[in-house]
Amino acid sequence: MGLFGNAHSIDPAQAQQEYTRLLGQGEQVHAAFLLIRDTILFTDRRLILVDKQGITGKKTEYHSVPYRSITHFSVETAGHFDLDAELKIWLSGTAAPIEKTFTKGVDIYEVQAILTQFVAR
Repeated sequence: MGLFGNAHSIDPAQAQQEYTRLLGQGEQVHAAFLLIRDTILFTDRRLILVDKQGITGKKTEYHSVPYRSITHFSVETAGHFDLDAELKIWLSGTAAPIEKTFTKGVDIYEVQAILTQFVAR
């Protein structure tokens, strides 16, 4: 599940309003990142991966990951020739990680810090 494009953060309040139908009662968005068509939401309860599919992007998959199911994760920073940073998340009971690729525009250290905050609870 790779994401490509010029990534940037979204105001959590804007993401809260835009994705309100996905959220449980009282659930709050703490951080959000947009990559062209796809979005990653960090709420106080779970990680939500919004994957727009197809040419038109009308078909959308919403992948909900409770933080307690994350067994470990890794970040790979961008290099001199490889400008993309990568986030890998392993879930209990799953051998292959969820992989997200970030281009310039998002500080991968910030993403890692947010994930650490919620997984360590």
